[in-house]
Amino acid sequence: MANKGPSYGMSRQVQDKIDSKYDPELELLLVEWISLQCGAGVGKPEAGKLGFQAWLKDGCVLSELINSLFPGDKPVKKIQSSSMAFKQMEQISQFLSGAEKYGVTKTDMFQTVDLWEGKDLAAVQRTLSALGSLAVTKNEGTYQGDPSWFFKKAQENKRDFSDDQMKAGKSVIGLQMGSNKGASQEGMSYGRPRQIL
Repeated sequence: MANKGPSYGMSRQVQDKIDSKYDPELELLLVEWISLQCGAGVGKPEAGKLGFQAWLKDGCVLSELINSLFPGDKPVKKIQSSSMAFKQMEQISQFLSGAEKYGVTKTDMFQTVDLWEGKDLAAVQRTLSALGSLAVTKNEGTYQGDPSWFFKKAQENKRDFSDDQMKAGKSVIGLQMGSNKGASQEGMSYGRPRQIL
């Protein structure tokens, strides 16, 4: 990969706006969760955005994380640390495909370059938060950590009504549909009457 120099003008403003979305407090929570989920073998990063990126950049920690959430067959078969860029990016891609299999939506996923080149680490945080929320929601026994760290996603609450209940519901006029009972403009005044000269 070619090194990119500093950005100027509009590019700089856009990058600053993306960088401002990074949450240092969320970073601490995610590091704590990943360390608990994967065990002491993954270690902990240096504090700060660059330390967080360097910790996750080779894809090994992410692969360990996604494998720990699957109770049976693991999505990432081979976790191997490498100094070669394409191998690291491939490892990140395997994590992303495993996260998609787990149920993380495409809109919550980051792009490989967001992490590898440090373009949008806030997107990486969003993906990891979505993964944590999904793990808490599924409650399969594989989640390690405090369930209050992530939001529990809403789940389907399907209802089955009998034909009698459906017929009874058709005769009720809901208040949203409107009613003109007792509706009049009597006694309403808005300011002074119009003066015609």
